[in-house]
Amino acid sequence: MKTNQKQQRTALLVMDIQKDITALISDPENVLRNINRAVDYAHKSGILVIYVKLEFREGHPEIDEKHPRFNALKESKVMFTEAYDGTSFHPKIKVQDNDLIVVKKRVSAFSGSDLDFILRSNKIDFLALSGISTTGVVLSTLREAADKDYHVTVLRDACADPHDDVHEFLVEKVIPFSGDTMSIDEWKIFTEN
Repeated sequence: MKTNQKQQRTALLVMDIQKDITALISDPENVLRNINRAVDYAHKSGILVIYVKLEFREGHPEIDEKHPRFNALKESKVMFTEAYDGTSFHPKIKVQDNDLIVVKKRVSAFSGSDLDFILRSNKIDFLALSGISTTGVVLSTLREAADKDYHVTVLRDACADPHDDVHEFLVEKVIPFSGDTMSIDEWKIFTEN
Protein backbone atom coordinates (compact mmCIF):
# COMPACT_ATOMS: atom_id res chain seq x y z
CA MET A 1 0.00 0.00 0.00
CA LYS A 2 1.32 3.42 -0.94
CA THR A 3 1.41 5.87 1.99
CA ASN A 4 -0.32 9.21 1.46
CA GLN A 5 0.53 12.50 3.18
CA LYS A 6 -2.20 12.15 5.82
CA GLN A 7 -0.97 8.68 6.76
CA GLN A 8 2.60 10.00 7.07
CA ARG A 9 1.34 12.67 9.49
CA THR A 10 -0.72 10.24 11.60
CA ALA A 11 0.16 8.18 14.66
CA LEU A 12 -1.86 5.46 16.34
CA LEU A 13 -1.51 5.49 20.13
CA VAL A 14 -2.15 2.16 21.85
CA MET A 15 -2.43 3.09 25.51
CA ASP A 16 -2.32 1.16 28.79
CA ILE A 17 -2.85 -2.28 27.26
CA GLN A 18 -1.03 -3.78 30.22
CA LYS A 19 -1.98 -6.94 32.08
CA ASP A 20 -3.22 -5.26 35.27
CA ILE A 21 -5.15 -2.56 33.43
CA THR A 22 -6.69 -4.92 30.89
CA ALA A 23 -7.86 -7.05 33.83
CA LEU A 24 -10.22 -4.20 34.77
CA ILE A 25 -12.36 -5.03 31.72
CA SER A 26 -14.77 -7.92 32.27
CA ASP A 27 -14.38 -9.21 28.69
CA PRO A 28 -11.33 -7.62 27.02
CA GLU A 29 -11.24 -9.98 24.01
CA ASN A 30 -13.25 -7.73 21.69
CA VAL A 31 -11.28 -4.56 22.40
CA LEU A 32 -7.96 -6.42 22.10
CA ARG A 33 -9.02 -7.88 18.75
CA ASN A 34 -10.04 -4.40 17.56
CA ILE A 35 -6.80 -2.83 18.74
CA ASN A 36 -4.87 -5.47 16.81
CA ARG A 37 -6.98 -4.67 13.71
CA ALA A 38 -6.10 -0.97 14.05
CA VAL A 39 -2.42 -1.78 14.54
CA ASP A 40 -2.40 -4.11 11.50
CA TYR A 41 -3.93 -1.39 9.35
CA ALA A 42 -1.46 1.20 10.67
CA HIS A 43 1.50 -1.06 9.89
CA LYS A 44 0.25 -1.78 6.37
CA SER A 45 -0.35 1.91 5.62
CA GLY A 46 2.84 3.37 7.11
CA ILE A 47 1.15 4.99 10.11
CA LEU A 48 3.43 5.33 13.13
CA VAL A 49 2.38 3.02 16.00
CA ILE A 50 3.22 4.14 19.52
CA TYR A 51 2.52 2.01 22.58
CA VAL A 52 2.09 3.95 25.82
CA LYS A 53 2.53 2.28 29.19
CA LEU A 54 2.41 3.30 32.83
CA GLU A 55 5.66 2.42 34.59
CA PHE A 56 7.70 3.67 37.54
CA ARG A 57 11.18 3.12 38.88
CA GLU A 58 11.60 0.69 41.75
CA GLY A 59 10.39 2.36 44.93
CA HIS A 60 8.13 4.75 42.95
CA PRO A 61 10.20 7.94 43.48
CA GLU A 62 7.96 9.66 40.89
CA ILE A 63 4.90 9.38 43.17
CA ASP A 64 4.23 11.71 46.07
CA GLU A 65 2.72 9.71 48.93
CA LYS A 66 -0.13 12.26 49.04
CA HIS A 67 -1.16 11.57 45.45
CA PRO A 68 -4.86 10.57 45.60
CA ARG A 69 -4.76 8.08 42.75
CA PHE A 70 -1.25 6.64 42.68
CA ASN A 71 -0.51 6.42 46.41
CA ALA A 72 -1.66 2.78 46.46
CA LEU A 73 0.95 1.97 43.80
CA LYS A 74 3.66 3.55 45.91
CA GLU A 75 2.49 1.67 49.01
CA SER A 76 2.59 -1.63 47.08
CA LYS A 77 6.34 -1.07 46.55
CA VAL A 78 6.19 -3.11 43.34
CA MET A 79 3.08 -2.37 41.21
CA PHE A 80 3.79 -0.92 37.79
CA THR A 81 7.55 -1.20 38.07
CA GLU A 82 9.58 -2.93 35.36
CA ALA A 83 9.94 -6.09 37.47
CA TYR A 84 6.19 -6.39 38.12
CA ASP A 85 4.44 -8.80 35.73
CA GLY A 86 1.23 -6.75 35.61
CA THR A 87 3.16 -3.89 33.99
CA SER A 88 3.86 -5.88 30.82
CA PHE A 89 1.67 -5.62 27.75
CA HIS A 90 -1.23 -8.05 27.46
CA PRO A 91 0.04 -11.20 25.70
CA LYS A 92 -2.47 -10.77 22.84
CA ILE A 93 -0.83 -7.47 21.92
CA LYS A 94 2.20 -7.93 19.69
CA VAL A 95 4.59 -4.98 19.62
CA GLN A 96 6.76 -4.97 16.50
CA ASP A 97 10.39 -3.93 16.39
CA ASN A 98 9.66 -0.68 14.51
CA ASP A 99 6.90 0.37 16.96
CA LEU A 100 7.78 2.92 19.62
CA ILE A 101 7.15 2.50 23.34
CA VAL A 102 6.56 5.54 25.51
CA VAL A 103 6.57 5.34 29.30
CA LYS A 104 4.30 7.76 31.17
CA LYS A 105 4.06 8.62 34.85
CA ARG A 106 0.43 9.72 35.20
CA VAL A 107 -2.92 9.23 33.48
CA SER A 108 -2.35 11.19 30.25
CA ALA A 109 0.03 9.70 27.70
CA PHE A 110 1.85 13.04 27.71
CA SER A 111 2.44 13.21 31.48
CA GLY A 112 6.06 12.51 32.34
CA SER A 113 6.81 11.10 28.88
CA ASP A 114 8.60 12.18 25.72
CA LEU A 115 5.51 11.61 23.57
CA ASP A 116 5.18 15.23 22.41
CA PHE A 117 8.84 15.31 21.32
CA ILE A 118 8.38 12.12 19.31
CA LEU A 119 5.21 13.36 17.64
CA ARG A 120 6.65 16.76 16.71
CA SER A 121 9.97 15.23 15.52
CA ASN A 122 7.99 12.95 13.21
CA LYS A 123 5.77 15.84 12.01
CA ILE A 124 2.63 14.16 13.33
CA ASP A 125 -0.57 16.24 13.21
CA PHE A 126 -3.23 13.51 13.46
CA LEU A 127 -3.62 11.15 16.42
CA ALA A 128 -5.82 8.07 16.65
CA LEU A 129 -6.37 6.96 20.23
CA SER A 130 -7.04 3.44 21.45
CA GLY A 131 -6.74 1.90 24.88
CA ILE A 132 -8.04 1.17 28.34
CA SER A 133 -9.72 3.02 29.92
CA THR A 134 -11.94 5.53 28.21
CA THR A 135 -12.41 7.46 31.47
CA GLY A 136 -8.67 7.44 32.16
CA VAL A 137 -5.89 7.51 29.59
CA VAL A 138 -8.14 8.04 26.56
CA LEU A 139 -10.02 11.07 27.91
CA SER A 140 -6.93 12.60 29.57
CA THR A 141 -4.78 12.17 26.46
CA LEU A 142 -7.52 13.50 24.20
CA ARG A 143 -7.87 16.69 26.22
CA GLU A 144 -4.13 17.31 26.42
CA ALA A 145 -3.59 16.50 22.73
CA ALA A 146 -6.36 18.90 21.72
CA ASP A 147 -4.77 21.63 23.85
CA LYS A 148 -1.49 20.95 22.01
CA ASP A 149 -3.30 21.46 18.65
CA TYR A 150 -3.27 17.86 17.43
CA HIS A 151 -6.24 16.62 15.41
CA VAL A 152 -7.52 13.72 17.52
CA THR A 153 -9.75 10.79 16.67
CA VAL A 154 -10.86 8.31 19.31
CA LEU A 155 -11.34 4.84 17.84
CA ARG A 156 -14.50 3.99 19.75
CA ASP A 157 -14.32 0.25 19.07
CA ALA A 158 -10.64 0.11 20.09
CA CYS A 159 -11.25 1.62 23.54
CA ALA A 160 -12.94 0.16 26.59
CA ASP A 161 -13.86 1.11 30.11
CA PRO A 162 -14.76 -1.00 33.15
CA HIS A 163 -18.26 0.47 32.79
CA ASP A 164 -19.74 0.07 29.31
CA ASP A 165 -22.36 2.76 29.90
CA VAL A 166 -19.66 5.28 30.88
CA HIS A 167 -17.69 4.43 27.72
CA GLU A 168 -20.80 5.02 25.58
CA PHE A 169 -21.60 8.30 27.34
CA LEU A 170 -18.05 9.61 26.85
CA VAL A 171 -17.91 8.56 23.20
CA GLU A 172 -21.32 10.06 22.42
CA LYS A 173 -21.45 13.17 24.63
CA VAL A 174 -18.01 14.23 25.94
CA ILE A 175 -15.28 13.28 23.46
CA PRO A 176 -16.84 15.18 20.51
CA PHE A 177 -16.05 18.47 22.29
CA SER A 178 -12.31 17.83 21.87
CA GLY A 179 -12.01 15.45 18.92
CA ASP A 180 -13.71 13.04 16.56
CA THR A 181 -14.94 9.53 17.22
CA MET A 182 -14.79 6.87 14.54
CA SER A 183 -14.86 3.14 14.20
CA ILE A 184 -11.66 1.52 12.98
CA ASP A 185 -13.24 1.03 9.54
CA GLU A 186 -14.25 4.72 9.33
CA TRP A 187 -10.75 5.77 10.42
CA LYS A 188 -9.20 3.60 7.73
CA ILE A 189 -11.31 5.32 5.04
CA PHE A 190 -10.51 8.74 6.54
CA THR A 191 -6.74 8.21 6.44
CA GLU A 192 -6.82 6.78 2.92
CA ASN A 193 -8.39 9.96 1.49
